[in-house]
Amino acid sequence: MIEKPLTELQNIGKTVASRLQEIGITNEAELRKTGASQAYKLLSQQSPGKHLPVCYYLYSLEGAIQDKHWDLLSEKEKTDLRLAAGLPK
Repeated sequence: MIEKPLTELQNIGKTVASRLQEIGITNEAELRKTGASQAYKLLSQQSPGKHLPVCYYLYSLEGAIQDKHWDLLSEKEKTDLRLAAGLPK
């Protein structure tokens, strides 16, 4: 299986891809291995005091892993992701 570069994944633009690369996630396989919630936590730790919108980061990362637009995630999936990332329900 050929792993796609981050910018070829759904929901991942240049800015998010660049931030992921800064925390050591450079391709699809690494994002899958890390998981959306852990990647979000790592991104948040990298930018303390800065709010990272869940739709642009947490949901987008999960959508990229599932190869679908982040807005198509179910409410249960979104709630589970927020809880796994240590965010309020």
